[in-house]
Amino acid sequence: MTDELPDFLPFLNSIDCSRVFVTISGAHLYGFPSADSDYDLRGCFVAPTRRVLGLGGYAETIERMDDSPNPNDIVLHEAKKYVSLLLKNNGYVLEQIMSRLIVETSPWHEELKAIAPRCVNVLSLNHYIGFSHQQMALMRRRPDKQVKILLYIFRVLMTGIHLAKTGDVEPNVVTLNETFRLPFIDELVAQKVRQEHGVLTGDRPLSYFQGQYDDLLRQLEECRGQTSLPIAPPETIVGELDDWLVRLRLAAA
Repeated sequence: MTDELPDFLPFLNSIDCSRVFVTISGAHLYGFPSADSDYDLRGCFVAPTRRVLGLGGYAETIERMDDSPNPNDIVLHEAKKYVSLLLKNNGYVLEQIMSRLIVETSPWHEELKAIAPRCVNVLSLNHYIGFSHQQMALMRRRPDKQVKILLYIFRVLMTGIHLAKTGDVEPNVVTLNETFRLPFIDELVAQKVRQEHGVLTGDRPLSYFQGQYDDLLRQLEECRGQTSLPIAPPETIVGELDDWLVRLRLAAA
């Protein structure tokens, strides 16, 4: 566990499962946590092999919240579901595997970190395009124009463009803006850091951000057509993930 993170161990140990890894997602990973931001813990667990083979069945996903004043939440997917999502170009699980904010890790996690980047392909970019559409539609509908939603929108577009150009996963909007140099990102981050659910203030109307959104979305769609990312992961990836899962199951027997 890194020094900057709280001690999550009591919360984690209250959950009856064998964890493969737990990392931090959400605002802390994206570079704009406010003082009262909760922590979004995400990760992978492995079900007991006897439960997998027997009739009783097992949970594919575990979700919990702790009892702190600003409740932290955790979402854990079972190992088979986790690698299945990875093979379906799910950007969230990719970012969770590669997250620099590590709460718990293991040799199994290290193996997965070596495999995951080679799962990235052109279709991975659709995750970021689709999420930006959803969040912009939400932003238009809400009477209170929350800064947090805008940051989510621009974060995913910048991450997607960066991924298309470099093949690297970078979820932190402040780090990304060192390259993009968008004039409004620092202002939005400062507003979000001051207030978790603060509404948009300042001289820039929503129409300004709509124009910026349209421009970045156009860039991402152009990058998707020009990227050197592969059309699909290497054929060996499915076999590597299958081998990883089988060895993990045998170790959990």
